[in-house]
Formats: sequence, structure tokens, C-alpha cells
Amino acid sequence: MPRKTAVEVGADGVAVVTINNPPLNLLSVDVILSLKENIEGVLSRDDVKAIVITGSNGKFSGGFDVTVFGGIQGKKTKKELGFMSIQFVTDTLEAAKKPLVAAIDGPAFGGGLEIALACHARISTSSAQLGLTELQYGILPGLGGTQRLPRLVGLQKALEMILMSKRVNGEEALRLSLVDAIAPADKLLKVARQWSLDIFECKRPWVVSLYKTDKLEPMGEAKAILNSARIQAQRQNPNVMHPLVCIDVIEQGIVSDPRNALWKEAEALQELRQSSTCRSLVHTFFSQRQIFKIPGISLMNLQPRKISKVAIIGGGLMSSEIATMLILRNYQVILKEKNEKNLSEEISRAKENLQNQVKHGKATQNDLEKAFSLLSGVLDYDNFKEVDLVIEAETESLSLKQEIFVELEKWCPQHCIFISNSSTFSLRSVGERTKCQNRIARVHFCLLPAGMPFMEIVRTEGTSPQVTVDLIDFGRKLRKTPIVVIDRKGCTVNDMFVTYLLAAILLSERGVEVYKIDQALESFGMQFGPFRIIDMIGFQAFVAMSKMFVERIPDRSYKSILLSVLQHHEREGRCNGKGFYKYDNCGKAYPDPELNNKYIRKAGNLSNVTVDAIKPTKLYDTEIVEMILFPALNEACRIISQGIVIRSSDLDVASVSGIGFPTYRGGIIYWSNSFGSNYVHSRLEKWSEEYGDFFKPCDYILQKSAEGISLEKETNQAKSKL
Repeated sequence: MPRKTAVEVGADGVAVVTINNPPLNLLSVDVILSLKENIEGVLSRDDVKAIVITGSNGKFSGGFDVTVFGGIQGKKTKKELGFMSIQFVTDTLEAAKKPLVAAIDGPAFGGGLEIALACHARISTSSAQLGLTELQYGILPGLGGTQRLPRLVGLQKALEMILMSKRVNGEEALRLSLVDAIAPADKLLKVARQWSLDIFECKRPWVVSLYKTDKLEPMGEAKAILNSARIQAQRQNPNVMHPLVCIDVIEQGIVSDPRNALWKEAEALQELRQSSTCRSLVHTFFSQRQIFKIPGISLMNLQPRKISKVAIIGGGLMSSEIATMLILRNYQVILKEKNEKNLSEEISRAKENLQNQVKHGKATQNDLEKAFSLLSGVLDYDNFKEVDLVIEAETESLSLKQEIFVELEKWCPQHCIFISNSSTFSLRSVGERTKCQNRIARVHFCLLPAGMPFMEIVRTEGTSPQVTVDLIDFGRKLRKTPIVVIDRKGCTVNDMFVTYLLAAILLSERGVEVYKIDQALESFGMQFGPFRIIDMIGFQAFVAMSKMFVERIPDRSYKSILLSVLQHHEREGRCNGKGFYKYDNCGKAYPDPELNNKYIRKAGNLSNVTVDAIKPTKLYDTEIVEMILFPALNEACRIISQGIVIRSSDLDVASVSGIGFPTYRGGIIYWSNSFGSNYVHSRLEKWSEEYGDFFKPCDYILQKSAEGISLEKETNQAKSKL
């Protein structure tokens, strides 16, 4: 086995110790032991004056391999707990009798940065990325980062970097005094070597970060900053403890002794590594990387082709929204319409969307002008000869769509990808009159409120691997989370999403207060409550999508009349300032005291629902969460059983990026492990007896319950068709 670190001693008396664990030089016990052995070896050599630590291939270290987080660990002795942070990083590196300088290029994350913090100086390239990213995995920095970073950059900035897992480049790191100098990549080692010799010759200061105090705020101010950070952490994530634990550890070192705080840090790390939050966040981390691994395609190592010019065919809100998103990402966009009137309206909507971006501070006037210059409108196909991708978003008419794709095949270049936005017809039907079915796919941005970064890529067995790779790259460049699914009617995530929202409406029509429902789901960790989401989407769009859902699967849908009642009273959601909430001129939501008595009771009466006879009015928050999320989980299990997704964890990612499910619960399928398939089945069965087939558990859940295994363990019958 090749050694994980290498040593080279130069004629100048500087030993360069290189971490060599490609591709990212991740840390592990083996890497740390090898590093410790080599550092101790050069410290004992008479011909070595100073030491430089760096990483191979322009990458310092990406930190610890995430696979070591989240596992069940036995109780450790104090010596074992403190081995890395105390014995190695503090007592070997930082306490070394020869100066150590970190030469940083590429990533220096987590434990990698913590090793650099223990060195007596740090030199980086301007493009290097530095950050303590541990909190995104449910743990805290465990090699002294909680103590050294505040002493180098100040408490306020350190809290921001640690609690937000924020990364800074080399230039910003220099401004913060996180690094001591910037050097070009080709001169990085030369500068670092000279710096280490300057320290050795007392020409530069020998800085021990752990006991540095000049950057720390005065004690009173520091306590105020820490208390403010606690309040903010509790407000943002009331269901997780690791940010608060991290703040406590940081405070321990500031008000007491930093070395003692290192022991507290080590103990906290050991405990947090075994928490359910850590396991869930690690699951999310790996699931988000798995979505790019497509069976039969990933191993082909295809490179994505560049997409520069996109054409959109068809009018309506969806087309203008897609056009706006694309031009804001610097794509050239051609809007094609049937006539001048429709085209003018389409361009006006796109311009209005851009102006709203400026109004809400998401773009500048210069951004608007630049983006708008990328948009053009046409009435024919003459300008389609150089487009790379076409998105068809016409009305749901099969013959019309088929005609469009025949024309596209005539006018567009051979490499052009054809995208249908239809949820009604199969891709095979849409493209059956063409000879280019290998270039046809479907993309759904789904019925999502602004800010949800989800994109669904639908392919058939005939869709070429290159097209799939191109669309995944396209989604990533749009800053979306792309998930590949097999062709089916509807939108996979929309089915989960609409079911989730319909469950909330069902409960409200049976007497559970709208704002109590939203509060319960937001307390659970959802980004927004279901009624806030419906307001954000707009009643018109939600009614259209739920109508399609109900028509497609009437046996397990809930047919609500609440929205039609609200629309009859000129309520359309946030877009017109009145929905389930009222909105001020700044878009801030306020509960409407008239909602329950005036509108929901009327909807209940029209539905012949007698509220007094329905049990949900007395539900606890936990029961509300289950009654609204279990139907969405049920729908997700149907999707798994039909082989629509590649793996069950894809739906965990979809639930996080598509419906705002909390990452620290791992996603909707993974979350079900906390109570098991039998519990899910029994609850759905009970509710289906009381409230109808909307809650009826699918066969997949029934089978898992009978077998006593978790819902994320797929059966042979549930293998993906992809």
C-alpha cells in the first residue's frame, strides 16, 4: 500500500511533508498516523530547520472522509479521545520546536484546515478554498478548530464560518488574517519554504494560534456575541443540538482555558458522531452524490456538451418563468409564439419577472438589462438552426406536440436536444412521428415555490446516454438538483408534493386550523408550512396541477372545494395579496382571522363535512405532521415500487430539494426508519378506515410491514426500470 504522506528534505534545510491520498487528500486514521510519523521523523533530524505541510496535486486536504461520521462507536478512553486533537495536532504540530508552515492550494476543509491552523503560519493561493464544514454533517470541528479559528479571525467571523460551514477563498482569508500571505500556485512552495526559514531565523513571528488573543473581542462583547449566536441557532434549527454544542465549546475556550476546551471539543465530537442528526445528514450528503450515478451511463465517462442557446415553444406562465431562469443564468433564449400578440405578452411577462428580481434585491438593474438582452422572440423556426436545446411547453394536445417535434427535427441541428414539458403524454407518443427519439426527453421544474432547487429529468430506454449527461450538467448549471426518472404520466415529485398539500387541505376542511397545521409542519422542520406554499405557488397553478393529479388517479385523490371557494372570493394567493394568509406591500404574511369562520366552514358545509363529528380537531402536532406527511410517503413508496426512480434515496433528495423536507431528518424515506414500516402501515390503514382511500397504504408498504423491514430496502419487484 502506498504511503499516505511523503517527505522531501531540501538543501535549504526545509522538509516538505506532502499529504498524498488522492483525489482530495482526505484524512483518515491511516493518513493521520502517517503524517504524525513523518512529522516526528523530521523534527528529530539535525539537518531539518523548518517544515512545510502541503497536499499533492494542488489540493491541501478536503478534510476527513465523511464515511467515518455517523457510525456507532464504543466508549473511548480519555487517551483515545484526545489522540488526534491533543497528542498530535496540539502537542506534536503546534508545540513543535521547529517552525511549521502550511502551503495551501485547492480545498482546505474541516480537519485539513484544522491541521493548517495548528501550523505557525499559513501561505495560500488566491483560489484556495478554506472552511470548517463539519456542522453540515451534524458534528463540530474536532481537531481544535473551535479554539484556533476565533483566535485568528475573531469570534464574530469564526462563528459565521463554523455555524454556516462557510468557505472563503485565499484573498478573503488574507483579509481575515486566516492566512499570512498569498502566492501563485507555481511559487507556493518556494514562498512557504522561505517563510518557514524566516521564522526559524527570527525574522518573522512564531505564532501559536491556540494562545493568540489579540483578535478576540473583549469578554463582555464576546459573551453577547455568543448569546446572540445561540438565539439565532435555536430560531433557525430548533430541532438540532450540534450548533448549540459547538457554541458551548467555543465559549469554554474563551471564558476558561483553550486547552481544557480541546478536551470538551473531543468529547462533544465523539457524542455527536453517533447522533441521529449526524447519521441523517451523512445520508443526505451521500444521497446527493448518488443521484449523478446513472446505471449504464456513469461508467461511460461521457463529457457534457455545451448548451448556449435555448428555444422555448409555447406561451403561459411556465414558459416565461423558464425563460427568466435561463437568461439569469446567461443562456441565450428564443421564445417562439403563434402570433405577435402572444409573443408580446410572453416577453412582457419575462420582463416583469426580471423587474421583480430587482425589486426583491435578487438582481441589479445592470443584471436586468444584461439578461433581457439575451432574450428574443420569433414567430417561425428560421432562427432554430443554431439552438442547442428546445423546450416545448405548449398546451396538452398530443397532435400539436407531435407536429412541433416533426418541425423541430427539420429545422434544428443534429446535436439539438428536444425537451417536452408535458405531464400528460408519454415521450414515446410525443416523438413517435420523428426519427430522433434518442434526442427526446422531458424536464420538469415541477410545481415548486421559488427557491426550491429541484429539477426532474425524464428519459426512456431510447434516450441517448449523451443527452442524459447533457441534461444533468444543464440542471447543475441552473443550480438545480437534477434527478433522473423513467417516463411516466405526471411529475414524480409533484405527485408527492400535491399529495402533501391535499392532505393539509383535507385536515383543514375537517376542522384543524390552517395556521396550526403550518406551525406544526414548520416546527417539524419543513421550510414552509403547506398553506404558505400554496399561497406562494398561486391558487391558479395549484388548482390546475391538482386537477390533473385527481383526474389521473381519482381512486386515491382528495377532491377539495376549498380553493374554489377562496377563488370565488377573489383570493389567489400571495400574487394578489390574499390567500390563506394576507400579505402587505412587502410580501410579508399575516394570519387572516376571517379565514376559518367565513371560508373554511363554507367549504366544509358544501362538502357535507360535519366538523364536530371529526376527530382531527383535537390532534397534537405530531399527529398533524404524520397525517400530512404519511400520504406523501405513501406516494413515494408507490413510485419506488413502480421502478420510476433509480434508488429510494433519490426520493430523499427530491423531498429535501423539492418540498423543503429538513435535511437533518435525511429525507422522507430515510425518516420513516425512525418508526418503521409497520407503524406507517397501521396509521395509514386506520386513517383510511376513518377518512377514505386517500390514506390507503400502497402494496409496497403492506409488503414491507409484513416482512418487518424498512421502507428504504427495495425488493426485487421494486428495481428501477432505468
